[in-house]
Amino acid sequence: MNRADALDAVILGAGAAGMMAAATAGQGGCRVAVLDHAAQPGRKILISGGGRCNFTHLDSGPGMFLSANPHFAKSALARYTPADFLELVKRHRIAWHAKTPGQLFCDRSASEIVGMLVRECQQGNVAMHLSNRIIAVRRDADGIFVVETDRMVLQARAIVLATGGLSIPKLGATGLSHDVARRFGLKIVEPAPALVPLTFGPRDREWMTGLAGVSMEIGAKCHVSQGRRGRDIVFRDGMLFTHRGLSGPAILQASSYWSPGASLDIDCLPGRDAARCLRELKKARPRMGGAAMLASLLPQRLAHLLAAHHLPDGPVGEMPDSVLDALAGLLSSWRLMPTGSEGYAKAEVTRGGIDTAGLSSQTMEARDVPGLFAVGEAVDVTGWLGGHNFQWAWSSGHAAGRALAERALAERTLAERRD
Repeated sequence: MNRADALDAVILGAGAAGMMAAATAGQGGCRVAVLDHAAQPGRKILISGGGRCNFTHLDSGPGMFLSANPHFAKSALARYTPADFLELVKRHRIAWHAKTPGQLFCDRSASEIVGMLVRECQQGNVAMHLSNRIIAVRRDADGIFVVETDRMVLQARAIVLATGGLSIPKLGATGLSHDVARRFGLKIVEPAPALVPLTFGPRDREWMTGLAGVSMEIGAKCHVSQGRRGRDIVFRDGMLFTHRGLSGPAILQASSYWSPGASLDIDCLPGRDAARCLRELKKARPRMGGAAMLASLLPQRLAHLLAAHHLPDGPVGEMPDSVLDALAGLLSSWRLMPTGSEGYAKAEVTRGGIDTAGLSSQTMEARDVPGLFAVGEAVDVTGWLGGHNFQWAWSSGHAAGRALAERALAERTLAERRD
């Protein structure tokens, strides 16, 4: 194959970001091929949202993402918004609903989103090559990218790294995008599991085991590094005790900010003044015991555990206010020390990835490697729980797809002028 016969782009990965990039580029006039080792596209989409795919969040914006450069996501998110993707969903007549304000799911099945993306790729004449294990990616002397699989060799003027991160390895997740990026000189922000349950050491697990299955609404406080001082952010949502530690939406959110050696602060009564609650209960029902008092505020098993460790025996009416105030301090800011997480096997996404400092925020193209693009989870942009990571896949994929289409048009125009 000579340079004139090379494809405009090869997309590595038939996931959310990859198919969005392929469909956008293909419909813009690019000759595009998608490669994936899996036998079907969009496998991670299919299991998302309990099989109904939380495909976006209407309030998704830069503030809902983690990155070494918190401003990087602004351009792509502004140019392809949740409303834009929802319009696509409506055009394909996919029924949807809001589970919580702004958090959108399919009424029926996540397979409808996959089918929609496949049809969009077909509309752009995208060649989909599945069950192809990628062996090598290189660039020849003419600047053409060569992608070798166990079944074929493709050449293209551009490639898009869209194979995601390391989360959910049972679906075949690998570090391919990171590895290819490194080979071309791009830096990698150290990857870590995100949106993942947290685990604890033997001492904490000893008492946590008795609480396994207990759930409650909490506020999980995280410190966000931003400027010199940073800021604290609180995720108010559900928490679940497990046999190994803590899970639930609030903990998954907090896990994206947590790092080994850091503590986690839990507010057991979010939005309430714990000291005032305890004093009012003491005044209203002075004869009840400490466990009964706490059980009116907390799940029963947790109430009994905290009463046994932090309250004296006897009726609450006989307990000094200082004792109740000390317990209130614990309830408002219960400091726990996780020792780890459930890892990539249980992580919904990967934090870190290809350093945004080496990418254009408008096109997702590598600054020092023309023709090399990176999108979606492969990049150091990680969203909160609730559809934000899918929105980043749509927005970043669309940005790369548009850039590829514009690039291909410019090259063809130049070639025509030469002829």
